[in-house]
Amino acid sequence: MASPGERIEEIVGPSVAAMGYELVRVALGGAAGRTVLQVMVERADRAETTVEDCARASRAISALLDVEDPVAGAYSLEVSSPGIDRPLTRPEDFSRFAGFEARIELARPRADGRKRLRGRLRGLDDDGAVALETRDGRTAVPRADIRAARLVLTDDLIEAGRARRL
Repeated sequence: MASPGERIEEIVGPSVAAMGYELVRVALGGAAGRTVLQVMVERADRAETTVEDCARASRAISALLDVEDPVAGAYSLEVSSPGIDRPLTRPEDFSRFAGFEARIELARPRADGRKRLRGRLRGLDDDGAVALETRDGRTAVPRADIRAARLVLTDDLIEAGRARRL
């Protein structure tokens, strides 16, 4: 059985793609009795994702969710771009952003007790694990072990964003 987030991706993914966007992340959460559905999109052509892009995607997503109603109860929909220090959620993200610094939080501690890693992304290895160059050397992190990953805001990342190399 699909999780609510996976079900939402199934519902909105094809329409979002047809509009020229890619889903970066779908997250359902919230606090204090307020449920928030956060959907991150980016332009498939890699041009800057504008506020207008987010509004356009939001209208389409909202209409689809009104019909399918995959979230129990009331919720707020937030559609945004991933930003420069973006989350890394898809296998291609780890290859696309190879060479940049990333922070990875693991679902459970490694044998050395570490649950957080930081280093330069080196893409995916032959087994599909994330290759990361840390202060201690190169390591492979199975994607199934990653709870969260995101780019670290560095001068290199800012310069690449300015030059539209992302």
